[in-house]
Amino acid sequence: MRSIASWEGRTLLDVGCGTGFHLPRWAEQAAAVIGVEPHPPLAALARRRTRRLPQVTVLDGTAQSLPLPDASVDVVHARWAYFFGPGCEPGLAELDRVVRRGGTAFVIDNDPTRSTFGSWFRRGYPEVDPVAVERFWSMRGWTRVPVDMGWSFSSRADLEAVVRIELPRDAAEAALAEHSGTEVDYAVNLWWRTFGS
Repeated sequence: MRSIASWEGRTLLDVGCGTGFHLPRWAEQAAAVIGVEPHPPLAALARRRTRRLPQVTVLDGTAQSLPLPDASVDVVHARWAYFFGPGCEPGLAELDRVVRRGGTAFVIDNDPTRSTFGSWFRRGYPEVDPVAVERFWSMRGWTRVPVDMGWSFSSRADLEAVVRIELPRDAAEAALAEHSGTEVDYAVNLWWRTFGS
């Protein structure tokens, strides 16, 4: 992400910030960090996590109705949150509204066409059409960067717990039955777009 658009000295918005895990990292370089989270208990955890970081604000809100003024952020990050292709048009309209000219948005999503986790994701979510998702983003001027990563857990129990969170029950159990160890290769797509300059 940094090689595409730096957040140093800028205002960064994390859409769907969850418990705020990434907010302190953004705050190391950004002038201001805003986390928006639709689930109040998660937003409360994010506020607790960042309470000693004066440049971080956590707001209750949704991607399709961001509680921010027009042209108020420079960089947007959304990781596995709301922006999953077709159907997220209201959220994209909000990005058009809140991102300053020359600002950049990043969306990170699963790539079901590659990796071990990708095959598990296809099994668990057969309704997700990767061709339609890629067409959706490409037609709206977003650029795709494929990223290979992986999960490495300290115990098998931790891996099993995460897989059971990420996948429907039957798909999770099938994946765990066929996979040994505590590591899983994982492919994602980083979609990005710079807004009118």
